[in-house]
Amino acid sequence: MTAIARLACRSGRVLSALLLALWVFASGSAWSQTDALPSWNDGAAKQAIVDFVSRVTKEGGADYVPPSDRIAVFDNDGTLWAEQPVYFQLAFAIDRIAALAPDHPEWEQTPPFKNILEGDLKAVAASGEHGLLEIVAATHAGITTDKFAAIVDGWLAGAQHPRFHRRYTELVYQPMLELLGYLRANGFKTFIVSGGGVEFMRRFAERVYGIPPEQVVGSSGVVKFEMGADGKPVLMKEPKVEFVDDGPGKPAGINRFIGRRPIFAFGNSDGDLQMLQWTAAGDGARFMGLVHHTDAEREWAYDRESHIGKLDKALDEATSKGWTVVDMKTDWNAVFPPEQ
Repeated sequence: MTAIARLACRSGRVLSALLLALWVFASGSAWSQTDALPSWNDGAAKQAIVDFVSRVTKEGGADYVPPSDRIAVFDNDGTLWAEQPVYFQLAFAIDRIAALAPDHPEWEQTPPFKNILEGDLKAVAASGEHGLLEIVAATHAGITTDKFAAIVDGWLAGAQHPRFHRRYTELVYQPMLELLGYLRANGFKTFIVSGGGVEFMRRFAERVYGIPPEQVVGSSGVVKFEMGADGKPVLMKEPKVEFVDDGPGKPAGINRFIGRRPIFAFGNSDGDLQMLQWTAAGDGARFMGLVHHTDAEREWAYDRESHIGKLDKALDEATSKGWTVVDMKTDWNAVFPPEQ
């Protein structure tokens, strides 16, 4: 090989290496600039989230929080998935009443079961806490925890929302899925803290949200250890309420089941107010957020007068204290994930 040929060969290798380095650099830059929250429109809400996460994860910064204390809590109904026209767990209970009705002819004359069978949801709502407890007792108790789990799994696999004609687990909020992933990528541990039944939510939380069962805090009924007919131990669900994880119950549940005060909390209703207040009362940097349902076209528009997910006092406090209020219509460019 001549000297000129050797020089050309070396030059070609150098040029290739330079081009490769430039490609890697460009790719790395593009990756670092990828938007982790693409379903969030640029605006005050998105910026507040990004700024907060940047501050608490910057080592040496004034607001740095070690990963062990990066606890983020989320309500479920109306915050991570939709909640209209009725809470989805109530929809499950209503379907269970219909399925069990042939074995209970007395329900045809007994409210609130009579109202459910007639499709009178207003009357069901008017039955109040007592009526709802009757419904829960009839549909959630008297069976083992394993049997209940199988029933929930079957319902989630087949039941569809009456308006959107999609499975209920498809009516999760795409922007919140992105937020959960963004927080976990930045060292946060994410929890659900919801008034919904803990055994109901645990059947889908990990698959849908990436939140494992042990990080789901919710309302619970009494369970009792028994030996089954086959000699194997079971847990029987009894028609008694053990813990209500709503309103002031949420901070109590956080203390009882998590053991650390959150630095990041998201809700959507007055039932989340105490959770947000508890989060705000801690030392150091804190983030409190509310999802405000303002999009009647893509979802629903409701707040102060709604019988589901009423947002009144919490909205006033968020406004007065400068918490982040997410306007669904303007802050989200997508609400639900694309249909499969």
